[in-house]
Amino acid sequence: MRINIAKDFSITPGGRTIKEGDYSGELFRDTILIPKYRQAVENNEILEIDFDGTFGYSPSFLDEAFGGLVKARRERDIINNLKIISNDYMGVERKIRGYMSDAEKELFGE
Repeated sequence: MRINIAKDFSITPGGRTIKEGDYSGELFRDTILIPKYRQAVENNEILEIDFDGTFGYSPSFLDEAFGGLVKARRERDIINNLKIISNDYMGVERKIRGYMSDAEKELFGE
């Protein structure tokens, strides 16, 4: 199971919410990330997410999409079901892990 953000979503990911503009983290999470994640889990697969080929990612996009995935699913260790692919944006996996960890702390109080 794989998501290529540039091909499946946009080469210009936006900000946090739909009302803030096009191609938001909220839109990506709700229309692509959550359905694909659900399908990967049901099929006992790892969801690969390819971040290459875009013009970059705002922190608010990453937080809303991936921290929001944790909050929507209310699960721990979701990151273990994801494979982050990024040759263009070093550090994106570290940022995503941080946002997901923060969301877990908020939900589960750790």
